[in-house]
Amino acid sequence: MSTVALKDVTKIWPDGTYAVDNVSLEVKDGEFMVLLGPSGCGKSTVLRMIAGLEDPTRGDILLNGEPVLELPPRDRSIAMVFQDFALYPHMTVAENIGFPLKLSGVEPAPRQDRVGAIAGALGIGEVLARRPGQLSGGQRQRVAMGRAMVRRPGIFLMDEPLSNLDSGLRAELRAEITGMTRELGVTTMYVTHDQSEALTMADRVAIMRRGVLQDLGTPTEVYRRPATLYVAAFLGSPKMNLLEAAVYVHLDQYIALKFGEQALYMPWNDPRARAVARYHGERIVVGIRAEALTPVTPDTQGPVFQGRIRYLEHHGHESLAYLDIGATAIVVDEAGSPAVSPEAGSGAFKRALQRLSRANATADSAPEGQDDLRNGPARHHRKPAELSVRLAPYPQVSPGHSLAVAVRLDALHFFDERGDRIDVGWR
Repeated sequence: MSTVALKDVTKIWPDGTYAVDNVSLEVKDGEFMVLLGPSGCGKSTVLRMIAGLEDPTRGDILLNGEPVLELPPRDRSIAMVFQDFALYPHMTVAENIGFPLKLSGVEPAPRQDRVGAIAGALGIGEVLARRPGQLSGGQRQRVAMGRAMVRRPGIFLMDEPLSNLDSGLRAELRAEITGMTRELGVTTMYVTHDQSEALTMADRVAIMRRGVLQDLGTPTEVYRRPATLYVAAFLGSPKMNLLEAAVYVHLDQYIALKFGEQALYMPWNDPRARAVARYHGERIVVGIRAEALTPVTPDTQGPVFQGRIRYLEHHGHESLAYLDIGATAIVVDEAGSPAVSPEAGSGAFKRALQRLSRANATADSAPEGQDDLRNGPARHHRKPAELSVRLAPYPQVSPGHSLAVAVRLDALHFFDERGDRIDVGWR
């Protein structure tokens, strides 16, 4: 059995910057856990602390239920695969893969057998006599993976191992990595900034932002019910439409969500209605994914937006139309801090945005590293909305055409001024 547990782990750099802030996380035996987030969010630092290459400032790390902070890296039964391959250039492929076994005192004959088996499984059996400089990027990454796997460790740690490869090879190696780790039953933690990798490879995804764990769940859970505004904006292609809406409650009848001059009406029997009703007279953020919007005829009744196409993107299998509906969009900066400071009250959305604007202006001149989670500004702002809508390939419309789209009310997402999900208890 191989499990990983982080208990309130914090890492503070000497200049006071929080690289990781109070992260608690458990990885089950045999699970493929992906740490997802933009550059600088702390995901690689988490991996390095588990491996013993960095020491946490606070908190504890347990492997198989036992604290390991006093153990050196070599005693943690961990193999790590890096982004830059980290191969020995003077050694052959066979020597690189077998080097951990040589250090462990494994005899040449069984060592050669294990190297051959791993190389065959990774599709590099024919290049065992070559040196790394004679290999392609994909082959070198396979060698690095083989060197990690040959030790048969309890835990694999992979730090963006595919980021230096072209897209076609990344897709191929994604399938190989997930297939082999599941076949071996090895607990794996995989770091990436690529949401496609996370959503296709992971058993569960842990999404991080500025050192803080934002959301944790299966790929389906974090995509369908993002816990925060940041996660909603980060996941999905095209990005989720995030619109500012004013809430008006008609008790025991419906809730009107006003988007400029247009509105959607949530029936009172909707399970989320009472959670949204608490924001009567205030503004919230409503998230709508492109798949929740369906083109309809202009005279269609029900929840419908009317707009004009600003521009089109053709992707071969589909087209994306960007629709001006006269609403206001909320744009989230991937590297930013929470929606408002922890000291902010629950006042109207407009007042919060004014505070955010002033805070952002101050932050732009602040020294690097001072914009942390405790006193940093929000990093979302307003702009005219361009509602992304999926259409058939090369539709018979063009920029300037009017378009009506029906909205699936059950697929709406609701967030407050802090960026937290409003209907958090709803299933």
